[in-house]
Amino acid sequence: MLTARRRTARRLTTLTAAALCGALLLSACGGSDSGSGDAKTLRLWHYEGPDSAMGVAWNAAIKEFEAQHPGVQVKFEEKGFEQIQKTAPMVLNSSDAPDLMEYNKGNATAGQLSKQGLLTDLGAEVTARGWDKKLSAAVATTSRYDANGVMGSGKWYGVPDYAEYTMVFYNKDLFAKYGIARPKTFDELTAAMDAFVKKGVTPLANAGAEYVAQQYLYQLALSKADRSWVDSYQLYQGKTDFHDPAWTYAADTFADWVRKGYISKKSTGTKAEDAGVSWIQGKAPILFSGSWWYGRFQSEAKFDWDSGLWPGSELTLGSGGNLWVVPKNAKNKELAYDFIDITLSKKIQNLLGDKGGVPVAADASAVTDPRAKALIENFNALSDRDGLAFYPDWPVNGFYDVLVSETQKLMTGAEKPDGYLSALQKAYDKGVPQR
Repeated sequence: MLTARRRTARRLTTLTAAALCGALLLSACGGSDSGSGDAKTLRLWHYEGPDSAMGVAWNAAIKEFEAQHPGVQVKFEEKGFEQIQKTAPMVLNSSDAPDLMEYNKGNATAGQLSKQGLLTDLGAEVTARGWDKKLSAAVATTSRYDANGVMGSGKWYGVPDYAEYTMVFYNKDLFAKYGIARPKTFDELTAAMDAFVKKGVTPLANAGAEYVAQQYLYQLALSKADRSWVDSYQLYQGKTDFHDPAWTYAADTFADWVRKGYISKKSTGTKAEDAGVSWIQGKAPILFSGSWWYGRFQSEAKFDWDSGLWPGSELTLGSGGNLWVVPKNAKNKELAYDFIDITLSKKIQNLLGDKGGVPVAADASAVTDPRAKALIENFNALSDRDGLAFYPDWPVNGFYDVLVSETQKLMTGAEKPDGYLSALQKAYDKGVPQR
């Protein structure tokens, strides 16, 4: 499901829908010189920036692919995230479909394309090439979709080669400045936040107008939940009750944190970029957010910092990354499979990790950067314990906007925890598909 998180973290460049649709119509009606159908060309679409961890790794994969396939050229066509998101159904249903494309995971995106019959079932390749052995159960969840386009079971319509997860980022210089110990447990975390408040410092960077606030709240719920709770909520494998102990604890605790000053009421209208920048500028000692910030923090934060998993919780937000999908109308599917295989090789996975990404099949001992090594080790720990719990807005279409508006009300006090949870229940129940 598309959220502001992706748009904020990657600063994607997009074309207008009108300009793109015009280009696609010209291509479909007037032919193309793109090499579509040419066994000497692999047409590849993705939207990763060239300096991002994924962009660097996939550029290396292109060179590796061409070295392994003499005479075959990879024609990479850079697309914007929004561009692919908005036009994929139309272009994939035409003769101009690429051979391989990056696409967003989830029921509302890859699930919809699979339901519409626009993607190739990759199951045979997954088994033959051992991709399923490289992906943990939680990462593989977003790769498989049933006949209704619901993730978690059914056919393999996509393969991720990176992952993402949330963590607590700590400004170690601010902790040292105020003589506060870096927390290792949840009790120590709350004690540290109390200490910062007493010194006039708001401890948590936050953004109420986008995903950050709702992810704090979801993490609090996850700290009291288990895998069956997640499967009920995300995969409809049971009844979700927003007044259960986990959700109630989360709403009560989050509201209490606002009252105590851990979270500023002034952050109700701020966006994710504001939260990240405030942390980069050293204004907040703590930020809970995702690995998508990691590379940027590496290059822009001018202080000593580190990160760690949310203390006292077996589960955290996260999933496999976006998917490699092979369009049903792709002309060179075997070449596409070979390229996916290369991106999952140790060489490319280790490079991805060294550049600040979260590889799904890297050798952590081969990654040289200390922070990148910790990033991968923490992911491996999560993966080993099946600890990725996806994102709170995923279960139903339009739920992201409901979470934003209702969490803002909780922050301002316009809504009490009980009313907040009732509003979420109503929106969730309305959106859950009939199965």
